[in-house]
Amino acid sequence: MKLNHLNLSVPDIASARSFFETYLDFTCTDSKLNDSLSVLTGEDGFILVLMSQQMNRNGNNAYPDSFHIGFYLKNEAEVLAKFEQLASAGFILEHEPQRIRKVFGFYYLHQNILIEIVCELQDPNE
Repeated sequence: MKLNHLNLSVPDIASARSFFETYLDFTCTDSKLNDSLSVLTGEDGFILVLMSQQMNRNGNNAYPDSFHIGFYLKNEAEVLAKFEQLASAGFILEHEPQRIRKVFGFYYLHQNILIEIVCELQDPNE
């Protein structure tokens, strides 16, 4: 069985779509004219659906405290470059990349979605 897609509820579809396209290498493959929904595809074929929070039937617009989505990069240099790219674009990043358990990376909060960007450590025992 293969995970087909992930649906994220966001307050601003256009901004979220731009973020995922510009900084996380997704491509928009379908979008509703009123920006109520956008379908994005990652480089590996993963489908990410961005849905307007206004479509939540019960008005629930919050994720659990520990909910996050994670992205793996190839090495520490790529993690540092992604951090610098986001920082240079004016995004507020609370912590610089660091060792997190057996990976190296950082977390970033974008539109109430916690995003983890990491790479495997070359030597996790260090």
